[in-house]
Amino acid sequence: MIIVTGGAGFIGSALVAALNSRGEDEIIIVDDLGRDAKWKNLRNLSFADYIEKDNFLKTIATGGGPAAVMAVFHLGAESSTIETDASYLVENNYRYSKAVARWALEKGARLVYASSAATYGDGCAGFCDGGGIEGLRPMNIYGYSKQLFDLWAKRNALLEKAAGLKYFNVFGPNEYHKGPMRSFVLKAFEQIGLTGSVRLFKSHDSRYRHGEQKRDFVYVKDAVEMTLFFLDNPQVAGLYNIGTARARTWNDLVGAVFAAMDRRPSIEYIDMPESIRPQYQYFTSADITKLRNAGYRRETIPLEEAVSDYVGNYLVPGRYLDGDSFA
Repeated sequence: MIIVTGGAGFIGSALVAALNSRGEDEIIIVDDLGRDAKWKNLRNLSFADYIEKDNFLKTIATGGGPAAVMAVFHLGAESSTIETDASYLVENNYRYSKAVARWALEKGARLVYASSAATYGDGCAGFCDGGGIEGLRPMNIYGYSKQLFDLWAKRNALLEKAAGLKYFNVFGPNEYHKGPMRSFVLKAFEQIGLTGSVRLFKSHDSRYRHGEQKRDFVYVKDAVEMTLFFLDNPQVAGLYNIGTARARTWNDLVGAVFAAMDRRPSIEYIDMPESIRPQYQYFTSADITKLRNAGYRRETIPLEEAVSDYVGNYLVPGRYLDGDSFA
């Protein structure tokens, strides 16, 4: 049995689709469906059971759950970088993760969990997953909640057995329910459809021209393939970046969306809100040397090709991921 927490969410449901493409359907999905539309991510997927998060926590607190668990992908978390309720984030992203981790190890299961590139903060210490993590200073409470668990995992020797994955800017199908946290590919697609143009934040750093701020944008299909590498290679443990190692500008990203929609680019640059300027990242780029050295050989999909696939095969027809998406 494979357990995927957050399995109805963006990366989680994409992971289940990829497992289905391998013929795997002995999967238990754990999530909190709430009132948004992420339940739609489940409709094309094959799995053995669905359990609400609170019920799952009660079950594992007493040592219950499936007797034989091959792997636990712990992807369930509050992923909003603008959430300000620190107590909620610590409870949901830290304490919940500790409970899942302890249970997985007691079951002898392979544990792969989601950390975040947000733990790197402003990037002044670099984006290398091969060094110490104690000196990292996240810029928001979301990043700090992920950092707390990474530190706990290291102190308790969990990183000698499990794999923690620092996802960079993931985009792609099945993110439709994420509201303000959906990727800018989806936001740009919507803006172009409504107005024919896209609005981007101006740069307030003299080192970067407007729209030339850079991010490591990684397609969800690549993120999932990298995640499955840790299922296939259970001897690989520690913290690993999940990205492309190629920083691209917001102008590049938006240009790819316009091209995928066969539209002429039209970009308006607007002032960045004062409230987010102190924690805005002008540059991110995953160093994936450690992942490559561990044996991951697959090349990531170029940005323009990934955006074209997302727009043409998913956004335009309103399609969700299924096993055939990874065939």
